[in-house]
Amino acid sequence: MKLIARYLIRQLGVMTVYALLAFLALYLFFDLMNESGDIGKGTYTGFKAMQYLALQIPAHVYELMPLAVLIGGLLALNQLAAGSEITVMKTSGMSTGNLIGVLLSFGAVFALATAALGEWGAPAASRSAENMKAAALSGGVSAGAGGVWIKEGGTIVNVAEMLPDRTLRGITAYRHDSGFKLAESWQAESAVVGQNGMWRLYQVRRTLLSDDAVSVSQSAQEDWQAGIDGQLLDVLLVDPAQMSVSALGAYIGHLEQNRQQTGEYRIAWWRKLMYPVATVVMALVALAFTPQSARHGNMGLKLFGGICLGLAFHFAGRLFGFSGELYGMPPFLAAALPTLIFAAWAVYLIRKQEKR
Repeated sequence: MKLIARYLIRQLGVMTVYALLAFLALYLFFDLMNESGDIGKGTYTGFKAMQYLALQIPAHVYELMPLAVLIGGLLALNQLAAGSEITVMKTSGMSTGNLIGVLLSFGAVFALATAALGEWGAPAASRSAENMKAAALSGGVSAGAGGVWIKEGGTIVNVAEMLPDRTLRGITAYRHDSGFKLAESWQAESAVVGQNGMWRLYQVRRTLLSDDAVSVSQSAQEDWQAGIDGQLLDVLLVDPAQMSVSALGAYIGHLEQNRQQTGEYRIAWWRKLMYPVATVVMALVALAFTPQSARHGNMGLKLFGGICLGLAFHFAGRLFGFSGELYGMPPFLAAALPTLIFAAWAVYLIRKQEKR
């Protein structure tokens, strides 16, 4: 039985890798077409575009893993069914429960790889890619025309850009009093952020407002204890889907301390936790769409239906995320509902298949 299990996992793994490489090549082709318009701007050359695409590979692999497991599983299982190998395995003593156990083990291997990519590989590589591209195009990393806005206690800070060495440029801050009246504003040409949240500001111009007077002062260097470290700033410059679970948790805590909305980030946090589980569920869906033998027919139709189902799951997560934020669904439910629906459907189809 162990020999059969190893054979199955090897066949499933090989087909999954093939499916992953095929989707990855397609994604990289479209990425290359998209990047071609930026080549030649600033110091962004063709070689740097290739570096940018290479650094985006871990994020694409992470995103495509459940779909690759589904399609790889479908291809491998349908191939085995076409050769009557599944029938032979069952006559040799392998029950449907044993087959499900093998598929769960197969899915768990890719789930662990998905979790590792989502927590360490993809966020770091994506951040490096965006930093490199922004530095080549404009010399800095910016979150858009308005920069990044951060609320820290009673102070609202705007950072125009962050250089590749993590130096901040174009900092503007506004502090309000307990009555929410503007009490102070200051601007700094640049700043260096320490690990303990201490900002060293350079070329500072400070304006203090009172009921009857305005005072202006300037200094070449000041220290400001902000409580916002460099890692948090990195988080602010990337999309929530590209953050790690720990980075999302740190940012959610920061938003809660400053009484800001956390819905989008809570949904992204739960999706990060559920995404590896989705990889295991897709292995079960592959079994549900596999005929038990070549005599059952409609093999091509089932394979096509499974692929369409995988694409539907791929986009359902985003749809539920947007809907959950729009209609105020609990973050866990918005993130987990697509996976739970597909898991329940897979179990139902497998049980129905066994009753025939």
